[in-house]
Amino acid sequence: MKCPFCSSTQFKVTDKRNSPEGIRRRRECLKCKKRFTTYEKIERNELYVIKKDGRREKFDREKIKRGVLRAFEKRPVSIDKIDKFVNEIEEQIRKKGKREISTTIIGNLVSKKIKRLDKIAYVRFASVYQDFQDLKDFKKEIKEL
Repeated sequence: MKCPFCSSTQFKVTDKRNSPEGIRRRRECLKCKKRFTTYEKIERNELYVIKKDGRREKFDREKIKRGVLRAFEKRPVSIDKIDKFVNEIEEQIRKKGKREISTTIIGNLVSKKIKRLDKIAYVRFASVYQDFQDLKDFKKEIKEL
């Protein structure tokens, strides 16, 4: 590793903490005295998602985040809360210990968590996830809430 400012390989760790991204280390270059942060992340096995039509693709947490952001758009939920939400979903998926997981399982996990956080966001998410066709579908879901 090299200092991003002067390329020196001489530095010391001034602080070390666990974070959702892995291990966070605050470092100080011994040559130029500037500080920078590094993250050590655990490499995980590839996780594949089985789509409804049988196709397989690599798990992409950003896809979940985009869907959740759309559901919470203009709702009083912070980006930090959404990031935490997506991290929790990914952890739940990985704790299952499988290399492949269906979109149905992922969708159900997301739906349950959204429902607990915000009912409006839940109806938005459910309308796309459950493929609502008309107003009757919306009424039925709202009645169940």
